Amino acid sequence: MTAVKFNPFADLESFPGGLRLFHDTVNRLLSEPGSRPWTPAVDIFETENDLILKADLPEVEMQDIEIKIENGTLSLSGERKFEKDENQKGFHRIERSYGSFVRYFTLPDTVDTEKVHAHLAAGVLTISLPKKEVAKPKTIKVQVN
Repeated sequence: MTAVKFNPFADLESFPGGLRLFHDTVNRLLSEPGSRPWTPAVDIFETENDLILKADLPEVEMQDIEIKIENGTLSLSGERKFEKDENQKGFHRIERSYGSFVRYFTLPDTVDTEKVHAHLAAGVLTISLPKKEVAKPKTIKVQVN
């Protein structure tokens, strides 16, 4: 018995335009504003006193961002709006993603959730999560006799 390689797209290849038509249709669907999921990039780092979260949120206003801390989880959600001006036509390409987003981060027990603060500058949201006093490193000098 001869093994035959299965090609799930065999019917498309015989269709006029073949896989090219399928590929172009999928690309067009994914390039429409609001159709691609958007997840802003986030950096998280630690200093001596804080845990810092920085999120890239270009063209997002502070009133369109919501930050919640509940049950040891920080949720960051918001929306980047696509403002289509009726007078502005002729887009050749739309690659940036728009729409709603949400990110969840589990916080360590060492974070003092009562003192969290955030600010937005130059399209970067910075959330400072201060450490509890118990979690901060202490230096103890040992005297040798």
